[in-house]
Amino acid sequence: MAEVVYVSTVRLERRKGPLRLAYLPGEERPITFSVHGGIAKHYGVDEKKLGESHAATIDYVVAATAG
Repeated sequence: MAEVVYVSTVRLERRKGPLRLAYLPGEERPITFSVHGGIAKHYGVDEKKLGESHAATIDYVVAATAG
């Protein structure tokens, strides 16, 4: 069996509804995740009540895959 080369240690902090902060290795500041547009609509989130929209986790997955 191959030796484990890397283990990513990540901490998530939920703020309000879908708004959360992700503390990732290699980043000085937390990354903000939330919902926007069609994703907010799908989950029934009123963006006006949320106060701010940010990229969703799926947006980061797509960006990482494309990179």
